[in-house]
Amino acid sequence: MNLEVTKEAAAWFKSELDLKSGDFVQFVVKIYGGIPTPHPSYFLGLSVGKEGMIAIKDVVEEVTFYFDDRDAWFLDNYDLAVIQKNDDVEYIFTQV
Repeated sequence: MNLEVTKEAAAWFKSELDLKSGDFVQFVVKIYGGIPTPHPSYFLGLSVGKEGMIAIKDVVEEVTFYFDDRDAWFLDNYDLAVIQKNDDVEYIFTQV
């Protein structure tokens, strides 16, 4: 149950989402559409800003990437690595 965002991916997010130091990016569990995941019928979305209680986080390039306490279950049996690949980011789930 670990979240890792590489420096390169964080820089990509800062550029694409116009983030500044001290900003928050929340990974949000969704039922329809979004970033594919290993959980059938569940996807990830992104929200800029801080909501709820932070349960899992990684602070990179002075930006906090996190899951709140309602969605922390999503990584119960997985680690999530967010990396930059080509001109986009890739989400890699590894079962633990």
